[in-house]
Amino acid sequence: MAGSRAYRLYHRYSDRKGSLLKGGVRRHATAAPRPSRLPVRTPAAHALHELAALSHALFDAADEAEILRLAMDHLVAAGPYSAEAGYLKVDGNLVPSPGNGPAHAVAVARRVRELAGQDGRVSVAGRPWGRALGLRGPAGLHGYLVVTAVSRPTRAERSLLAMLVRHTAAALSVAVARRGRHEDALELHRLREDALELRRLREDARELSRLREEALELHRLREERAVLQRQLISAVAELGYERAVHALMADVAASGGGEEAVTRALHGLTGLPALVEDRFGRLRSWTGPGRPVPYPEPDPVRREDMLYAVARQAGPVRIGDRVVTLIRPHGEILGVLALVDVRDEADEHTVLALGHAATALALELTHLRRLAEMELRLRRELADDLLTGTDGPSAYARSAAVGHDLHGSHYIVVVQWSNRTTDDSFAQSVGRVAAAVGMRSLLTHRSDHVVLIAGDRPHAHALFEALARENGTRSGTIGVSASCDSVDDIPHHYREAQRALDVRRQSRERYGTSFFDELGLYRILGPGSGRRELERFVQEWLGQLIDYDSRHHATMVETLSRYFDCGGNYDETADSLAIHRSTLRYRLQRIRDISGHDLANVEDRLNLQVATRVWKIVLGGLD
Repeated sequence: MAGSRAYRLYHRYSDRKGSLLKGGVRRHATAAPRPSRLPVRTPAAHALHELAALSHALFDAADEAEILRLAMDHLVAAGPYSAEAGYLKVDGNLVPSPGNGPAHAVAVARRVRELAGQDGRVSVAGRPWGRALGLRGPAGLHGYLVVTAVSRPTRAERSLLAMLVRHTAAALSVAVARRGRHEDALELHRLREDALELRRLREDARELSRLREEALELHRLREERAVLQRQLISAVAELGYERAVHALMADVAASGGGEEAVTRALHGLTGLPALVEDRFGRLRSWTGPGRPVPYPEPDPVRREDMLYAVARQAGPVRIGDRVVTLIRPHGEILGVLALVDVRDEADEHTVLALGHAATALALELTHLRRLAEMELRLRRELADDLLTGTDGPSAYARSAAVGHDLHGSHYIVVVQWSNRTTDDSFAQSVGRVAAAVGMRSLLTHRSDHVVLIAGDRPHAHALFEALARENGTRSGTIGVSASCDSVDDIPHHYREAQRALDVRRQSRERYGTSFFDELGLYRILGPGSGRRELERFVQEWLGQLIDYDSRHHATMVETLSRYFDCGGNYDETADSLAIHRSTLRYRLQRIRDISGHDLANVEDRLNLQVATRVWKIVLGGLD
């Protein structure tokens, strides 16, 4: 029996405290035994002992649910009671105990909620006496204990019941406080982890700041060396041409002036127009007359043939009206340095100057490439973290460090191209094209697509057309998310961009650009669609009608829903709404005017019909 179990709990607790004799005096070991009569324990005393044992068990329980279960299981210790139900208050709601019986569950639960925190009577069939007793502590109501009896309890039995309720409430207060301390400890641990992360970010920011200071220092050196360049040029005749060229190019390399400093010095030495192109044939710097405007677009095939031909030679090579040498530190081609020699005036001195200039430029481009790779790595790491989810303050601090403004609206752009492997080379190509069309973005790539976190909504055709020219084929697909106004929502909008790309690839015109907010019905047909997406879909297609109904106490949405339910039949729709046919025609015309959607258009009609169904059935539009 439950009462006997509580009694045994009490005696186990008493055994740990030691055995005391009557009157608090310990008997001596040699004292002669005296016959004594055991005290007779009254029912009230027996109940008090059981409640004492139960009290210790309550305070030793692991959590609130265990406390409530113990109180319900041992309620008989207080008298001839039965535990009908127990409730714990969780997040402001009364949650029933798993030990509640199915009988009367709905009626008892409704009665307990009606009491609103007060004690009160509860009616249960076959139980003349019933009470809902609140379990209260310093922090307020912890729950309820619903007790019934087959007859009205005596005053002593009610006192014992009150004692059990107080002990149960006190044990719940202790358990709540204990759990609060545990949650505070977890929060403190999380804050410490955040502090460590912030410290690491600050160290990264200091490192980037140091690199920028180095760049400023290089710029200052360039200005100081410019004066020396002019002095060295004037001393060419005295010191010898070769020595002067070597010293000049060494100064150019030390100054950090980049391609423009090299072409400027080379033009000054040779008198010929000097230029630098990147590996793909795009102009980076030109000093001297005769620059073509616009600069001709390179042919990828002919470009590769030219690079291969020059790489096979030991020094500069004449190709047409140009003398060309490769910028190739450690065997990797970074670009091309050339002199335009239309009149074939180049001699050994010109070739010597061109070789020294290529060496100086190789050092400069290697340094710039390392800086660019570090910044690219930081930007990619930030983009990866944003796509998987990261905290706002950290993201804003890191974006500021790499020179990208994360504030304001952003769009997630996903790019796939059938003839390109999604590697670093393709990602860099997408980044260059995006910058060329004016997109501010962070860039990274996955196994089969490149991802841009863009600061502006991409143009419907500009990015696709530019990438098609870059890759030499139009077999590419671009998916664009809806506007994202919060860093926390970037992972969700990333999935939207993927959805737009997948819908486009599965359509008849699989190549091109698709925007998520223009998908219509397909926005809610893919995996991962939730209630929020349904609400957005309904708002897009029915929002103006819903607002109109709210302002004018009208039933435009219900009229449209009934019209679709009746298969577009005017007579059936009018009869179901109990209105005249002409009134229905007027309402449908008003629906066209207010919503801006044409019921005669197949796509509009399909989307409106689905939106009304979602509004009525899923979102409870008729409530």
